[in-house]
Amino acid sequence: MNWLPDYNYILASKSPRRQMLLRSLGINFKVKIKEVDEFYPQGMPGTEIPVYLAKLKALPFSGELTENDLLITADTVVWLDNKVLGKPSDKEEAVEMLQLLSGKEHQVISGVCLTSTRNQKTFYSVSGVNFRELALQEIEYYIETCKPFDKAGAYGIQEWIGYIGITHIEGSFYNVMGLPVQQLYSEILNFEL
Repeated sequence: MNWLPDYNYILASKSPRRQMLLRSLGINFKVKIKEVDEFYPQGMPGTEIPVYLAKLKALPFSGELTENDLLITADTVVWLDNKVLGKPSDKEEAVEMLQLLSGKEHQVISGVCLTSTRNQKTFYSVSGVNFRELALQEIEYYIETCKPFDKAGAYGIQEWIGYIGITHIEGSFYNVMGLPVQQLYSEILNFEL
């Protein structure tokens, strides 16, 4: 039995990881994608960036939602030394990002926006992630085999690099995958459509 509210859930994300995590919560949902230029104001604090982007992704749906719809939009950033590491554009950038993360702690911040015809709620989750020192051969092997070009910070915690490189996590593992499902579940239960 599912005790989540009986809404028409819409996930506005191409991410197979977000789709898998939402499905694992027992939520039946449709995926609807609208292209959005992902920009944010310079100097914005790290915790505000993914929330801002999640709200931005909800904007194109205004006027389209019906009374029982609940739209879920999300964004995840990797935050290191007061800078965002986004998705790498090519192999060289992916190598550079993983070398920056090597031997250091960084934060993974996911912002989520729940939107209905009458209400909108945003929240974020922060997880601390520690990488051991990574050899260049390990980084290159990972990039060749897993092609992490659709992942913030050029890595997926659930992939080979996570198995061999991550020494410690503080916070939600699933947040590092791109969706803080425990927090999302609680927020949906308390959301007023």
